[in-house]
Amino acid sequence: MEQTKQSPKKIAHIGIAVYNIEASIPFYTKYLGLTLEKTEEVESEQVKVAFIKIGESRIELLEPLSEQSAIHTFLEKKGEGIHHIALEVDQIDQRLIDLKQNGIRLINEQSKQGADNAQIAFLHPKSTNGVLFELSQHI
Repeated sequence: MEQTKQSPKKIAHIGIAVYNIEASIPFYTKYLGLTLEKTEEVESEQVKVAFIKIGESRIELLEPLSEQSAIHTFLEKKGEGIHHIALEVDQIDQRLIDLKQNGIRLINEQSKQGADNAQIAFLHPKSTNGVLFELSQHI
């Protein structure tokens, strides 16, 4: 299998599904001493997100805004916990083409608008040893 030429830049964030962002934030800020950067709603994913800075990466808390949200489904099946790992990349759409050509199963064949003004796409866990990976490119 051919490898995409350029490695991801870093772990952009680790997504953690929570039932309630406001109730979850104090653990990260008060007890771990991390900094809350911002919260926002992502209509396309039907989630509220909170970005918490840790080094050059982030923890992204995800709260569902509706029962149609994938995060709602995740919480119903598995409860709170790690949902995905996001990798910061360049040329996200070309990378998706390359991955698909190399037999990697994609959830999103084209990038879409995500939180924090990023283009995002998810790789299917059946092709990634059971881990949901998100590719993220800040425009």
